[in-house]
Amino acid sequence: MEKVLKTKRKIRFQDCDPFNHLNNSKYLEYFINAREDQIAEHYNLDIFELMKTATLSWVVASNQISYMKPAFTMETVVIESQLIQYTDNVLLVEMKMWNENETELKALLWIKFVHYSLQTKKTANHSDDLMQLFQSVVVPVEHPVFENRYLEIIQKIKNYA
Repeated sequence: MEKVLKTKRKIRFQDCDPFNHLNNSKYLEYFINAREDQIAEHYNLDIFELMKTATLSWVVASNQISYMKPAFTMETVVIESQLIQYTDNVLLVEMKMWNENETELKALLWIKFVHYSLQTKKTANHSDDLMQLFQSVVVPVEHPVFENRYLEIIQKIKNYA
């Protein structure tokens, strides 16, 4: 099972500012939409079906994002995601936006999701099946602090250049 998931997306005109850069707030939409598609395709996990049948879902608890290079109108980008940490009721996903050739990093995002019961309106524990899935796909990172991870990634990119 793939652990690092990748999707290509085209940056749309309506999502850009007057400088033809992807608007800062739109990065989150591109990231979230790509992740939803990726987990449905690669892990057969339809979060909307889970919400309907089990009244369980995930809510975003926090985002940490760094913008490195602009994404431009009509540019094709690669959105990469991976689960880097999980607990009984929390997921931490790392996402990167690259240029089409994956040579230029445009943004780095950590997004923390909390598993949530729509019935009880409280945090809910993940099922055993979900925990097994997370165990099989998690890719822990060396630096559990966003800023340190950012520096590690930047250093790796410089070393490859």
